[in-house]
Amino acid sequence: MAIPGNLLSPTTESVDPNTSGWTSKVNCTLALGTGGRNGNGCLSVKSVAAGEMQARTVSSYPVTEGTVYETFADTAGAVPERIGIRWLDSAGAEISVTWSLTTAAASAAWHRVSVAGAAPTGAMQAQVLLSSTETAANVSHFWENIYLGLPVRTTGNLFDFNTESAEVDASGWQVETNATIVRQVPVVAWAVNWYYAGGHTIAMTASAAGNASVRTATRPSVAAGSEYFAYAYLNPPSSASQAWIELRFYDGSGTQLQATRAVLTAPGAGYYRQIVSDIAPAGAVSCEVAAGLTGATAGQVLRLETLVVMAGGQNIAGNVMPYSSYSFEQGAGGWTTASGVATVARSSPWGTASYLANYSLAVTSATATASTIRSPRFITPGGAGLSWRAQIMASVGAGSWPTVTVRVRWYDTAGADLGMSAGTAYGLPSGSWYQLTADAVAPAGATQAAVEVVATAGAASSVMYVDGAALWQALPLTSVQSVDAAGYVQLTLRELAADYLITVYRVTPDGARTLVRGTSGLITKQTIVTDLMVIEDHEAPLDTPVYYRIELYSPTGTLTSTRSSATVAVSLADINTAWLKDPANPQRDTLILVATPPNWERPIDQSSYVVRGRRNKVVLSGRRQGREGELKVWTRSDDDRARLHLLLDSGNTLLWQCAPGMGVTDMYVSVASASEERTVALAQDQWRAWTLPLTEVDMPTALAVNGAAGRTWIDVVAEFDTCADLLATYATSEALLLDRRG
Repeated sequence: MAIPGNLLSPTTESVDPNTSGWTSKVNCTLALGTGGRNGNGCLSVKSVAAGEMQARTVSSYPVTEGTVYETFADTAGAVPERIGIRWLDSAGAEISVTWSLTTAAASAAWHRVSVAGAAPTGAMQAQVLLSSTETAANVSHFWENIYLGLPVRTTGNLFDFNTESAEVDASGWQVETNATIVRQVPVVAWAVNWYYAGGHTIAMTASAAGNASVRTATRPSVAAGSEYFAYAYLNPPSSASQAWIELRFYDGSGTQLQATRAVLTAPGAGYYRQIVSDIAPAGAVSCEVAAGLTGATAGQVLRLETLVVMAGGQNIAGNVMPYSSYSFEQGAGGWTTASGVATVARSSPWGTASYLANYSLAVTSATATASTIRSPRFITPGGAGLSWRAQIMASVGAGSWPTVTVRVRWYDTAGADLGMSAGTAYGLPSGSWYQLTADAVAPAGATQAAVEVVATAGAASSVMYVDGAALWQALPLTSVQSVDAAGYVQLTLRELAADYLITVYRVTPDGARTLVRGTSGLITKQTIVTDLMVIEDHEAPLDTPVYYRIELYSPTGTLTSTRSSATVAVSLADINTAWLKDPANPQRDTLILVATPPNWERPIDQSSYVVRGRRNKVVLSGRRQGREGELKVWTRSDDDRARLHLLLDSGNTLLWQCAPGMGVTDMYVSVASASEERTVALAQDQWRAWTLPLTEVDMPTALAVNGAAGRTWIDVVAEFDTCADLLATYATSEALLLDRRG
């Protein structure tokens, strides 16, 4: 599988189907090996003699001086290894090499090595170097899944790439208490398509017996009142070690306002993602993350990998619960036992039972009786009469739970109990996670609510796990809205099941169905990644009522349900105007004023033959082709003219849309050589007359809608120190939007 953003070709990356992307540099021969994970092939590098051997990419890849680049690979062999970026000048001469540290041990199993560094002064090109020092001749070392490109960082992370990864150096961290910090490259196997981890880790070593901790060297900005969650992969010395991660908030003077800690209950001495979350308190302007060991023994080492801090997300769009109360990663999230003998606690150890992340809420009943557990109270804005939906994901851990009822309890502003909803009862089967929901209407005076679960144990010592709790205002599952000013329909789909498949059709009055275009192409059995989808259909016809049919499939492809939207139409205010749209780049769509519509021709390939003795020729014809003609339009301002230039520059297939009744239906076209003329002799006049030669083409089926891919200004601020750095990297604002550098 191609690694996103890789400068290496797919063959060089995966070493499939051959080794043509690689060549020997020092003391080795190359061959095609088998047993790779990114395709079956891998690069077998065999030593000619004992000592260091190096292989390199055949090609050199363009780089920008001062820009940080990353390389990584999966490797296996009889000795430790390292990977490097070889920097070359414009003539191909070596300037320097940025090497990773050598792995701490050898391993015959696939494991990750990586390094990152800034291109030095004069660097114009780069190569990837693969190095290992063998103890004898004819010893093979294996490599695959190789990447070179811009750093792979977590979208939305408040921290910069080096603090997240430690692939450049250890400067993103500093000692807080009783510790030293170094970088290490332990032998760790990561999933072949998990590109955010591997290679260098931060290793904190306790200097003496007692508590030891480190913290981040920078404090990114936060917004008071917003929720944030942090995580890192922690590698404790043993399962008995008390390793932890802490999220801290500070005011403008650097005074700590709040610290929230999550303790890892490790099942062993591997790498475990530990999450901690909280809401930034009033006055908070920045945050930091700390990690450490409580009661460490001198010399014990805690390793950290992939540090991330992000604005808190919701498991269900509109969920009023904070992360800590619906995912239980740092404790019971404020849930309590309202009645009965059941106890509640975070599941233990890490990974025992979870639906969302790594822990869940363990509900344990010592007797076969009913107990009520209750969440904290949460603000429910909107007032009386609104419909709300409560949810838990539940799984049987031990014994049985023949009846589980989910309901909502309401409170007023002062916290007075206003009663509870009727709730919905379920029988909880064993063997999987089940979604249990209940709807409720807010009574008069209600401003807060809690989710209650009344669970009846069928046997003593029964255990039920709860995760993925939610409380949200129940909105229509499907809604549509026309955005006339921009010429598109916005389709909103709610409460979708992650990992299911979805197909979306646009249906016109004649019953014709057309697949709607999304960020991964036409939306046909695409995997759902979030419960909320907002789709902009920029190819919906103008002034024509349409509706949308949504088909939902199980992960195996079985149709499970369908939805239909209300009818909607995009209005065109002036029938003398028309839209020219780029289906892949809707930010370029332009409303134009039509001067003269085309006079169409439909060419045909023909050849004619004169047959001796016959009056009429024999004519052989191909199929008559689509329409061709010249569309003449006006632009009325310099901004309009610049937008039309931008639209035409790419040479992409365009969509021409007019109001119904103008003698032409929506048409995909290719535009040939366009002419632009002044309408009057006055130099200051901004009107221009354009002639656009159009050729009708088929609707493009392989195009996807380009966009920011989840990037926000948070990512821009994390990657660039100044506006000058930004201007040096992106030529236009569109390039910034699409992250097209250079």
